[in-house]
Amino acid sequence: MAYAEKHLIALEAVGIGGRHVKRYHVTADPDGIEPEVEKAAYALLPELLPEPDGTPAASFAVLHRGDDTGAYLNVYSWAWDNVLHFAGAAAGQPALDCPDTDPTHFVRLTGTARDRSWIGCVWELAPLAHERAAWIRHVLAPDTPDLPAYLADALRSGTTD
Repeated sequence: MAYAEKHLIALEAVGIGGRHVKRYHVTADPDGIEPEVEKAAYALLPELLPEPDGTPAASFAVLHRGDDTGAYLNVYSWAWDNVLHFAGAAAGQPALDCPDTDPTHFVRLTGTARDRSWIGCVWELAPLAHERAAWIRHVLAPDTPDLPAYLADALRSGTTD
């Protein structure tokens, strides 16, 4: 299988479901992800967020438009002060038990026919190291957590390398 980098687009953080959500898009298309795919993914996103537990209410989401009919939404939320909670959804990918090949028909990835305890593919994982370091730098290391600084500290748009 040949590997090629994809475009990584960092979008402004938004408030969703009582949490601040940093957003990243991954796609091979230099024009970005289709608006209808983005809209459908973010409509499901609140269902992928954990309940508040006293940790600063911050998450980051990676929306990946595959090269075929698939689209994937990975949501990582900070919980229990220093733990990363994961929830995912997919659309248009029958191999993940999606009901059809429509990239706007997102379903939560839970209890699929096969164990899919996956947290992301090589392109979707690009933001993880940055987000870990930013959480330590702005929330865990200072005497007083600085959530606005964490939210402003996003991986730069470019590629997934």
